[in-house]
Amino acid sequence: MVWKEYLLILPPQDNFHNLPQLNPHFRIFAHHHLKFEVLSNDSVHIRTEKTALHPRNPHRFSYNFKALINTCPALAEYVFTNQYQIESIDFANASAVKCLNLALLKHFYGLEYWDIPKHFLCPPIPGRADYIHYLADLLAETNHGNIPTGSTVKVLDIGTGANCVYPIVGNRSYNWQFVGSDIDKTAIASAQKIVDLNPLLKNAIECRWQSNAQHIFKGIIQPEERFDLTLCNPPFHASAAEANAGTLRKWKNLGKKPQAALNFGGQNAELWCKGGEEAFACKMVEESTLFSENCLWFTSLISKKTTLPKVYNMLKKVKALEVKTIEMAQGQKVSRFVAWTFLSKSAQQEWQKRKAQ
Repeated sequence: MVWKEYLLILPPQDNFHNLPQLNPHFRIFAHHHLKFEVLSNDSVHIRTEKTALHPRNPHRFSYNFKALINTCPALAEYVFTNQYQIESIDFANASAVKCLNLALLKHFYGLEYWDIPKHFLCPPIPGRADYIHYLADLLAETNHGNIPTGSTVKVLDIGTGANCVYPIVGNRSYNWQFVGSDIDKTAIASAQKIVDLNPLLKNAIECRWQSNAQHIFKGIIQPEERFDLTLCNPPFHASAAEANAGTLRKWKNLGKKPQAALNFGGQNAELWCKGGEEAFACKMVEESTLFSENCLWFTSLISKKTTLPKVYNMLKKVKALEVKTIEMAQGQKVSRFVAWTFLSKSAQQEWQKRKAQ
């Protein structure tokens, strides 16, 4: 990775007010990840790393707390000016992170209500939005370069969680129809409440409980249903102990003493499963063969690069006709999703033609 360093000289009285709204918690500004070091009262080093969020992602710039507070006044309680004279929140404070999410969902997506039960996953919105926008690009590839929008596009979110964020962002960005599934009844009830209390989401998002935790698509996809996309953010860890160790590392990175719950929360099913991400993703690939004609593109986030070889081997084993790996950069974190289809190029084109009729 190549770093470029710039020296920005400011008069002492400016006290950083001429700087862009940098945020040390991996914020994005002008399509670059920025880091800076205070050298003295009148100079700052700014480092830029080209790790931009998706160009259509409205969260690729630093948080405009003034605008967010105007939309969601409750956020004001958690905003403070940090040691660099920049507005921020305490990202180790679960209440602050949840309130920031509420403000973002109200400001950018027009929600009236959003909440999650205690200790459920409270995901960072920018990264979730990135997955959605790259999925839109994937659909455009088989639609003459045009992103298909509207209620004829149907998407399945595996493990939608109590937060329902992927369906919210996908529907409000492209007007897609969503089905969100989860094995946790409390999560489904929470997601359904979010849908019910937001008129914009009614008739656009359907929440389905997966009654068999051993199944992913079985019992959710009906025989005659057709989905343009499936998406999933699989459990990352292979055991509760591994998940707890990850939580401790994150508290350490935040410079805080370990607590019972991480700032972004998470139930067991959201954080770990037997065999971890690798086992879950491979099972998903295997089960997708049963619905090869029901879906145009199956996709799954893959957080660990070491997971990819096993997933590729499984895709080869099940004879997927086309496989794509799309990388996404979010601050210092590089993630990716794998997409696969059992439809030939001509079948993909026929799929789009039928939808256009």
